Amino acid sequence: MEPQANVHGDPLEVCSLEPLTGFYRDGYCNTGPEDVGSHTVCTVLTAEFLEHQKQLGNDLVTPMPQYGFPGLAPGDRWAVCAGRWLQSYAAGVGAPVLLRATNAAALDVVPLDALLACAADAPDDPSALID
Repeated sequence: MEPQANVHGDPLEVCSLEPLTGFYRDGYCNTGPEDVGSHTVCTVLTAEFLEHQKQLGNDLVTPMPQYGFPGLAPGDRWAVCAGRWLQSYAAGVGAPVLLRATNAAALDVVPLDALLACAADAPDDPSALID
């Protein structure tokens, strides 16, 4: 698979290797024609987001070993379906997003402003965080 771009137009960064995420279980929010759910938003899961997703019928907590799905917990990073993330965001449950690991294809579903509002990336120059 050729390298894909993030929402900044830069090379896509790893979302999570533990637990191993991505539609292709490669750690990235890579997508392709067979990824009809567009697993393209790298999200840092919160308890509120997980509960909201479960209410929507998307149980991300219960392990399903038959599908290689470990079950997720708050603090895990996960390649979430863009439409599912947007549903929670629209309901006021916007989970943090790692923009460098979020595929540009997510922009086909999610407005950039929504992703920016939930951005959790560290700045390129972390010295700006220190007073």
